[in-house]
Amino acid sequence: MTLKEKINDTIRDVEDFPKKGIVFKDITPILDDPSLSEEIVDEFYLSLPKGVTHIAGIESRGFLFGFPAAMKNKSGFVLIRKKGKLPYKTVSVTYDLEYGTAEIEMHIDAVKTGDKVIIHDDLLATGGTAVAAAKLIQSQGAEILGFSFVVELAFLEGRKRLEEFTSNITSIVKY
Repeated sequence: MTLKEKINDTIRDVEDFPKKGIVFKDITPILDDPSLSEEIVDEFYLSLPKGVTHIAGIESRGFLFGFPAAMKNKSGFVLIRKKGKLPYKTVSVTYDLEYGTAEIEMHIDAVKTGDKVIIHDDLLATGGTAVAAAKLIQSQGAEILGFSFVVELAFLEGRKRLEEFTSNITSIVKY
């Protein structure tokens, strides 16, 4: 069985979450399978372009596979979190959601000019949070080398929004 098939067989659909009419792709059952989790980390690690200095994980599911891939790559890991969750000095960016605005931040010294970053999250939907993360990384002078996701909801066309930063956009499964 391929990695894509294993993930498809493991992801749980949760209807009407977080609101009526949405079918949520729940990756948490993957976390109950250490072998599958390790395969996902290996897949991300093997897909990293040369020269990556940091992997930035978007809160909170972006930490699950992003951090182990960063360790395997011997690169730094950047926490991108909701406003107010980091203890040190931060830089932030505000972005639009379909129902309002949100703000994410990272430590001011998380990346610097010349760093080469992959942004990782569990799921690519409309791309809004990933775009905001890219702007945050770029605001500190670092370069976006790519984006990686476990799942991509291709029908929402979030990939198009990310192409302004790079064409290196990977996802293991697409719906």
